[in-house]
Amino acid sequence: MPIMEPYRIKVVEPIPITTREHRERALAAAGYNPFNLAATDVTIDLLSDSGTNALSAEQQAAGLRGDETYAGARSYYRFRDVVAELTGYPHAFPVHQGRAAERILFTALLKPGQLSVSNTHFDTTRANVEILGGVAVDLPCRAAGDLDSDAPFKGDIDLEALEAVLSGPRDVAVVLITVTNNGGGGQPVSMANIRAAGELARKHGVPFFLDAARFAENAWLVTQREPGYADRTPREVAREAFSLADGCVASLKKDGIVHMGGLLAVRDPELAQRCELLLIATEGFRTYGGLSGRDLEMLAQGLLEVTEPEYLRARAAATAYVAELAAAAGVDSVRPTGVHAVYLNAGRLLPHLPPGRFPGFALATELYLAGGIRCAELGSLYLGELDDAGELLKAAPFELVRLAIPRRVYTQSHLEYVGETLAGIAKNPERVPGYRLTHVPKLLRHFNCRVEPVV
Repeated sequence: MPIMEPYRIKVVEPIPITTREHRERALAAAGYNPFNLAATDVTIDLLSDSGTNALSAEQQAAGLRGDETYAGARSYYRFRDVVAELTGYPHAFPVHQGRAAERILFTALLKPGQLSVSNTHFDTTRANVEILGGVAVDLPCRAAGDLDSDAPFKGDIDLEALEAVLSGPRDVAVVLITVTNNGGGGQPVSMANIRAAGELARKHGVPFFLDAARFAENAWLVTQREPGYADRTPREVAREAFSLADGCVASLKKDGIVHMGGLLAVRDPELAQRCELLLIATEGFRTYGGLSGRDLEMLAQGLLEVTEPEYLRARAAATAYVAELAAAAGVDSVRPTGVHAVYLNAGRLLPHLPPGRFPGFALATELYLAGGIRCAELGSLYLGELDDAGELLKAAPFELVRLAIPRRVYTQSHLEYVGETLAGIAKNPERVPGYRLTHVPKLLRHFNCRVEPVV
């Protein structure tokens, strides 16, 4: 299916074209961890859609207008006004990225032993909860367990389970809905689910927040899938979603379409004061939060561009195209396809590898060796329970590989190259070896672990 990107290219950057021998040496030197690879060793980088975006001409122009005044810069007020128009929250703080917003919010809300309840916490979100002595509880909806179904909103939280937790003996500090649900296969959350979850949280006196890193992509999928929203614009849907929550945290390195930046926004003035003190102590003054004026200007412009229907339509089509190429190669992925990534079912492609040999990691590694394509595992290496030696105690629910598509970076021919590489692997999947851990960090192990093939 031809894809016409709704933009034209004005600046280009060469990408490394390497040999398999080069990649074998680079990966061995990196301890077989893709996070340790240098960018110069990667041809197509699908490791993350965070901060890997291409800037528009308007964003570049806005950056040149950046006001670098320490306090009260013009750029802050433009950022503040765009955020206020989009979210409606009266207290909005820029931060350097999403994990900073998470740390500040959880420090202000969470006490040791309390629960943070979510449809699915992603890696840094869970880590920030656990560092503070809290407990991260994931309550994905039942439909999320069927990777092959076309249920439209598999990112929803399980409302019955949420009611049970909120009514139970454990103290819940916050309910956090991630839109879209990155850890749950990039699936969207319906407006009905956001509304119902917010009502349950308010009923029990618990703050209700959105992790809104991909708010625009979630809004797009709502307009495509949820009854009653087909005639709404993505920006109107996003505004409604924000109106249903007490605030949000967001890595704007995703739907801000920038390289750096994040947001913490709240309604409650007393909570805002607590957050502001933490912000000033750890990020910077409230009007810059660790960002330059240039960053704030480009963020403000990006938050305007990201809800444009033509942009979102083309982005969703590109991701769907990758899923189609994978299916043509005989590789299943999580259905229905979301917007920011395709999640390949590595466990199904590599049945000869048990979870303890990390089939998701194995497929991700083979994509790099075969074609210089870097991507991320979301399987038992990342989500499983391991002992100190790296042996698997409890497998992850699924063995997935995430192909995260940077915004406005790769063209159709790049995506076709990914499909061709995957098809080559799928012809002889039994040749893909398993892996074992040789270094097991205590926290966020996928960033810093070291691994070796099991021959």
